[in-house]
Amino acid sequence: MQYDINNIKKELDDLAILKHERARSGMPLEFQRVFSLLPVLFHFHHPDLPGYLNIDTPSGIAYYQPSNEIIEQLQHCFNFNNTTQKKYSDISALYSMGSTCSIGQAVTSDLDIWVCIENNLSKVKKQALITKCRLIEEWAEKLGVKLTLFVVDVDRFINQHHECLMGENCGSAQHILLLEEFYRSANLLAGKRLLWFAVPADFTINDVTYPTYETCVQALVVANIIKREEWIDFGPLTGLSAEEYFGASLWQLYKSIDSPFKAVLKTLLLEVYSSIYPENRPIAYEMREYIQKGEIHVHHYLDSYSMLLDRISNYLIEIRDFQRLELVRHCFYLKVNEKLSDNDQPSSWRRKILHELVQQWGWKHKLLVKLDASKTWKIEQVREIHEIMLHTMMTGYRNLLNFGRRNNLDSLISPQDLAILTRKLYASFEVLPGKISTLKLNISDNLQEEVLTFIHVKEDRINRAGWYVYNQTPKLNSIIGHQYLEYSKYLVKLVGWCYFNGLISDSTNFYYYDGDERENQRITKLIEDLKNYFPIDVPTATEEQLYGPCEIRHLAIILNLEDDPTINLELEDEISTNVLNYGKQELSLVGSIDLLYRNSWNEIRVLHFSGSLCVLEAIKALLNRMHKDADLPNSVEIFCYSKHLSHEIRKQMKKLMDDCVDLRLTTTKNNLTQVKPLRIDGASWYLFFERFGVSFHQFENAIDFYGAVSNNKVQGRPLNILDESNELPKEIDSVAYEGIIQFFFEDTTSGFDLYILNEHNQIEIYRNCNGTKENMVKDINDFYVLSDDRFTFTTSSSVNFNLPQFYQITYNDAGEREIFLLN
Repeated sequence: MQYDINNIKKELDDLAILKHERARSGMPLEFQRVFSLLPVLFHFHHPDLPGYLNIDTPSGIAYYQPSNEIIEQLQHCFNFNNTTQKKYSDISALYSMGSTCSIGQAVTSDLDIWVCIENNLSKVKKQALITKCRLIEEWAEKLGVKLTLFVVDVDRFINQHHECLMGENCGSAQHILLLEEFYRSANLLAGKRLLWFAVPADFTINDVTYPTYETCVQALVVANIIKREEWIDFGPLTGLSAEEYFGASLWQLYKSIDSPFKAVLKTLLLEVYSSIYPENRPIAYEMREYIQKGEIHVHHYLDSYSMLLDRISNYLIEIRDFQRLELVRHCFYLKVNEKLSDNDQPSSWRRKILHELVQQWGWKHKLLVKLDASKTWKIEQVREIHEIMLHTMMTGYRNLLNFGRRNNLDSLISPQDLAILTRKLYASFEVLPGKISTLKLNISDNLQEEVLTFIHVKEDRINRAGWYVYNQTPKLNSIIGHQYLEYSKYLVKLVGWCYFNGLISDSTNFYYYDGDERENQRITKLIEDLKNYFPIDVPTATEEQLYGPCEIRHLAIILNLEDDPTINLELEDEISTNVLNYGKQELSLVGSIDLLYRNSWNEIRVLHFSGSLCVLEAIKALLNRMHKDADLPNSVEIFCYSKHLSHEIRKQMKKLMDDCVDLRLTTTKNNLTQVKPLRIDGASWYLFFERFGVSFHQFENAIDFYGAVSNNKVQGRPLNILDESNELPKEIDSVAYEGIIQFFFEDTTSGFDLYILNEHNQIEIYRNCNGTKENMVKDINDFYVLSDDRFTFTTSSSVNFNLPQFYQITYNDAGEREIFLLN
């Protein structure tokens, strides 16, 4: 077949014109205005125009000539008339990418634009161009348009620069796959065409086959078929590795927390690509083939989202995974957001395509009505699709892990990026007994319920003991036949689940049923306290917070909600007013404690304690979640729901908790053990504040107590005592933290020493290790990423993403040890 560059140019130009029209179609006037004016704002640089910085700011787009319509718009909007043709061009091209111009573009879609340059700008000028981009973004934001501009060097992919393009720390997670997405979704706004679309996939031109992409391009130049300066070249889609598939898939899981529908599609596309690895056949290859054959009309004129849907659907049908196939169709439909059940909506090219697809799928009108009402879904519908989506993403993740094992994955993603990515996944997806799961799909605008009924089931009944919540009134004919919304063994976790998932509003009516007792006061008071103390919407955890150990930020200590010893209490004035050892009978007036807290990873956790030792158990559990150098919680509040002496119980417990937190965070210097005696329920107890945690013990007499302290032989202490040759650096105390494996490297003359604290702060020491720390960190991360036992399977979505923490021990000028996170 003879190679015809003019036909390729025509196909590229026709496609650009069509996609430009589609991008504007049905969009608000403000969007159309920003989209149309972007090229001219970069072509000219003038004080009258948005984005003006100074006279030396780069401007001019290669081969761009504004149309008369755009010039008139400039004059109308900015009274700008200086439109003489520029003699030079600092900018090679402007391209939109992502959902723009595709069926996936919605009124709420962001506008992502690549401002392409070709290495002839100084660092100062490039920075000036970046600053101009920020000013233009601010102008668009005032018009209500979310615009993000990326200044991209053409050699970014050829030379594998890994700076982040997409607004977060994704640089090491994906490289060629980002270029493939660009080629697949790019639409030329102004400037040079993409050279990659002009190069045949088999590097054959006029019956001559060339060995590489670059030699084929050179042949096109030598034969005078193309002039290289007229094209922009980001390079070929070669070098796709198993490491990049894994890193990119992990990144899409991370993105799925905030953009679930789009991320499910992209995660599955990566699974499709990796299923045929090492064969390399991405969608962008198909697009190039159709363009070079002059068939741009196929796949709805090479619509990137339609082609993505086709590729995923064919794969899922081939492996007979019809559950995920149906979810993909739901996600696609919700992403397009055209509401086909509403016949009053104006006709558009998007609605026409979507209607054809829905007919092919055999969907009934009832399903369209349900999906179109997604913004009004309540918790049952949201949780249903939430569970299916998590199952889908975790299935894809497990498939990627198997892919990694088959290909001897050597993870390309950096340990720091991996820690940040996996910890956000851990905080968002991990299902644990003491964790309140929050549904973060951003589907419904309002999950609030008019009525919530909390029902307690006692032991030895047909249903399991604990608490159930219904969105029905507590009448027999209302409850019977209805599924409860949620169950928890303890009331605080159930109320917290309702509150943090947005089920509770100011107008919600609450009912509380416990056997024969009907009482709204306690639960209503608890809800009011939570609303006043815990905000639901908080800033997203920063990368710095995710990379460090999690710390308690907002803590509520909830007393006697479920077990109140003061209900039948006879008040006494003379004997003992100690609420933990009250009156002649030396009773503890604290029968239950719930610790409800939000940590620095934005998890909501609940711990419940009851019985005579609940105070000691709560103190131990709370303080062992605070490493020695942890910041104090931003706030600590104590709520007491006792019938009697509520104020006194709250006051005394507040002082006890403050004293214990202070001992944990400010004492135990020089490896000394601090001891705090307590009299509880007629018995003498001792809290031990030690290097790596807090424990409590009971002794019958003073001889046993002082003997245990002096000999360091208290049974059950969390610290392994080491002899002098195995001394653990005391500076490690400051970051020791339960629940995470921590590795500490200390350089020696012959290598390095390694100290390991496991999840329970038990110690292992390895002297004079060989090899490099970098390889050890990478190997340890790879082991945890690919280990089978990371799947606990307590639910379909339960995957432990919590990775180890690495530290370097160094010495300052004074010869003192210092500890730093190892990047």
